[in-house]
Amino acid sequence: MRYIVCLCLTLTLWADDVVVTEKSFGCVLDLPKVRNTRIQNPDPEKLKEAIRIFRDSVPNQEYPTGTVLQLVPFEAMVKHTRDAFPNTNGWEFFFLTLSEQGTKIQDRGDKVVNATLKRPCLSCHEPASKFDFVCEKGHGCAPIPLTDQKIAELQASDPRCTKK
Repeated sequence: MRYIVCLCLTLTLWADDVVVTEKSFGCVLDLPKVRNTRIQNPDPEKLKEAIRIFRDSVPNQEYPTGTVLQLVPFEAMVKHTRDAFPNTNGWEFFFLTLSEQGTKIQDRGDKVVNATLKRPCLSCHEPASKFDFVCEKGHGCAPIPLTDQKIAELQASDPRCTKK
């Protein structure tokens, strides 16, 4: 009997979290955009909530589990349960390699080092803890060395996007 109870608890914890694979990431141009950031969540209601929190820069509110935020195609952050990544309030950072064939995850977790800045992602995101660790202008994060125009160019050059 004890064995069955443990199995149920494990399944319950797993069901609350999200599973992220290379197939979770596709063309960023297919995702809703708020200012420069692309947002996704497989649940339409949670997507609406994530967009609202981001659009309105709502402090002291967590993004829904399953939310994916991407500023540039080769980086992402995915919201899990807080227990999954307690140091980042549930956020897992991703460094991705892109090709026309799809996405390869090069690094993931709460200790990922940003390839451009040569710093852990968390070191930049930590000042935005009031905004659930989501950086944007005015959230306390150090400015990134990318202009709005450069971000748009990087998004438009995503090789996973079908050229029409």
